[in-house]
Amino acid sequence: MSQDFSDIGIIGKRGDPTVAETILRLADYLRDRGRRAILDADTASLLSDWEGDTLDRDGLGAECDLVVVVGGDGTLLDAGRVVAPHGTPLLGVNLGRLGFMVDVLPAEMTATLDEVFAGHFVREPRLLLAARIEYANPDTGPLGPFFALNDVVVRNKEFARVLEFDTFMDESFISHHRADGIIVASPTGSTAYALSGGGPVLHPALPAIALVPICPHTLSDRPLVVDAHHRLEVRVGPDDDTRALFTVDGQMSQTLCAGDRVVVERADRDLTLIHPPGYDYFKILRNKLQWGRGQRALPSR
Repeated sequence: MSQDFSDIGIIGKRGDPTVAETILRLADYLRDRGRRAILDADTASLLSDWEGDTLDRDGLGAECDLVVVVGGDGTLLDAGRVVAPHGTPLLGVNLGRLGFMVDVLPAEMTATLDEVFAGHFVREPRLLLAARIEYANPDTGPLGPFFALNDVVVRNKEFARVLEFDTFMDESFISHHRADGIIVASPTGSTAYALSGGGPVLHPALPAIALVPICPHTLSDRPLVVDAHHRLEVRVGPDDDTRALFTVDGQMSQTLCAGDRVVVERADRDLTLIHPPGYDYFKILRNKLQWGRGQRALPSR
C-alpha cells in the first residue's frame, strides 16, 4: 500500500499556543524528507516566525495529499468537516489523552510518518453525515449541507421544557417523541454523545446510523439503528413557542422553531483516516471504555 504524500497540510488545535513546538518539529521533519508543509491560517497565527506556505482549511483539503491534525478528537472533528469533502485523508497526532481517532503520540510522530511515507499504514474510511435545515417559514430557504463526523443533534433550547418532535425515514413515519431531544449518530459518533445517552456502539465499518432519544419521557422510546442509505428527518413540533437547537458535532449550532425540519443523510463521500501499522480499534475501545478491567488477561493465540 503506497501513496505519494508530497504536499502535507498541518492543522493545530484552535487558539492553543502549546501546539507550536510540535508543529514546528513536524514542519522541519517534512522539509528534511523533501515534503511540502502547508499550515492552515489559524495554525500559522500561533507561530510568531512562520514563513512557510499557508492556506485556509478548504484550500488544504483541495491541495494537499495528506492532512496531519495536531490536537485531540475535537480538533480532528473540526478539521474533518472541511477537509473530508475533498477526499483528503487525515492523520491525528494526539497531544492529550488517547483519542478514538487521533492515535499517534508526539514521541512517535516522525517514526509513524516514516512508516506512512514508506506505504505502511492502515487506511480507514469513516461514514460522514450530511444534514440540512428546511425551515417552516416559506420565505426562508434551506440551510446546509452541514457535514458531521460524529452526530447531528436536535434538542430543547430551554432546558426546563420537554421537546416534542416526530421522526421519519424516507417519508415513512417512525414515531412521535417527547424528550430532551434526539441524537442522529454515525458509527464514529456512536462512542460519543450517543453512547452516554444509552446508544449502541457501532463498528466504524458499518453502513448504519443510530437514532438515540435524549432522556425520553417514555421508557419504550429506545435507540434505533437503520441502514445509512435511508434519509432521516426530525420534524420539530407545531407549538408556536417551541425553540430547539440544531448542533453538528457539538461545535456549531442553529436555532430551530416550530415546524422546522432537519434532514440527515449519508454524505456522498467518506472521511478517510490514516492509522499507523498495528492499529487496533478494539484495543482503543478497551482503553477508553475500560472494558475488561480486573478480568483475566487477553487470550493467547
